[in-house]
Amino acid sequence: MSSIDNILTREYGISPELCALAEETERQVRGEFERIDRVRDYNQLKVLRSMQKNGLAERHFNFSTGYGYADIGRDLLDRIFADAFGCEDALVRSQFISGTHALTVALFGILRPGDTVVSVTGKPYDTLEGILGIRGDADEGSLKDFGVNYRQVDLLPDGSPDLSGIAAAVPGVKLAIMQRSRGYSSRDALSVETLGRIVRAVKKASPSTLVMCDNCYGEFVDVIEPVNVGADYMVGSLIKNPGGGLALTGGYIAGRADCVRKCANRLTAPGLGKHVGSSLGTTRNMVQGFYIAPHTVAESLKGAVFTAALFEKLGYDTSPAYDAPRSDIVQTVRFRSPEKLAEFCRMIQLAAPVDSDAVPVADDMPGYEAQVIMAAGNFVQGASIELSADGPMIPPYTAFMQGGLTYVNVKLAALMAAEALSKFD
Repeated sequence: MSSIDNILTREYGISPELCALAEETERQVRGEFERIDRVRDYNQLKVLRSMQKNGLAERHFNFSTGYGYADIGRDLLDRIFADAFGCEDALVRSQFISGTHALTVALFGILRPGDTVVSVTGKPYDTLEGILGIRGDADEGSLKDFGVNYRQVDLLPDGSPDLSGIAAAVPGVKLAIMQRSRGYSSRDALSVETLGRIVRAVKKASPSTLVMCDNCYGEFVDVIEPVNVGADYMVGSLIKNPGGGLALTGGYIAGRADCVRKCANRLTAPGLGKHVGSSLGTTRNMVQGFYIAPHTVAESLKGAVFTAALFEKLGYDTSPAYDAPRSDIVQTVRFRSPEKLAEFCRMIQLAAPVDSDAVPVADDMPGYEAQVIMAAGNFVQGASIELSADGPMIPPYTAFMQGGLTYVNVKLAALMAAEALSKFD
């Protein structure tokens, strides 16, 4: 027995048989790990070059308060993101409290009363439904409340975009929105290549229609991003991939300069835009998190690949398959039993570095229709680049696992879950 197997068995109760299966699984996924490492290395150099090119220095970590006028660190961070992502401009702010907030600003910054927005990748993530006004109290400040119309083009039964349907839906439309990640759905995350095909279909049918991409969970999974294949702007959260596990809060909007400017005016005020917003000492964590993000995303992806391969061997349905292309950090395991879903989440929590003694239970969550069970023992509250697992308590009882600052922690969590679930059989 190896020293690693020894501590897994002695301290965590993993059986020797499961340790042997884990070793077999790691041999099986070695090729996938090598592919992930190549993407990581490219993105690491891309981010590093952006920091060097823009002259990142100790002085950029200084504090600003109040209005935040002339905050050179905040302004440099915008340029670093824009250069690394290969776009004209970026708005990177700690004032974004979540990805949902950043998306809200990105929508309200562009859309005006009487405009129409079309979701060209089907129904968006649950928390956006209230913003669009298609669920809940539409008169509580949603886009619908402001006179913005909404419609959607569903994906085809195989999960691919309905390009002809999109072409028919977008003429005269102000904004088309794409969602890269799967959300709480069974579809695969959409590859950047696929997103590019959607953009081309939109622009061919309606050149004036803007295209926005919800890029949450997708940054640095590939060597290119949605803005590199024609999206006018994209949006994400710093407590997901691009914060690297170090950003304490925040989000970004990146893309065309005019789109970013309008969104900045929405976040602050017209005429103030990007010129205000004190950093309050957050710049160091955000820029260092962005630096480490390619490595952290790779660790998360390796954990997802291992989990997929292990649970496939144990007879569970997983998506993506361990050797399937990936465009986000989310891994699903389908349990078809509420008890098994709850036990999986309990083990993810037990394997966490923070609040490992907490027991997750299903409950109502703001922005979600069904009760949701969530496991997350995070250093930063809600940071889904850290290891977490959650899922709605409805059939087919699917766990959505994401994140992991270190591969070995994800591996441990998967093994603990597999060990616990073996008692159900």
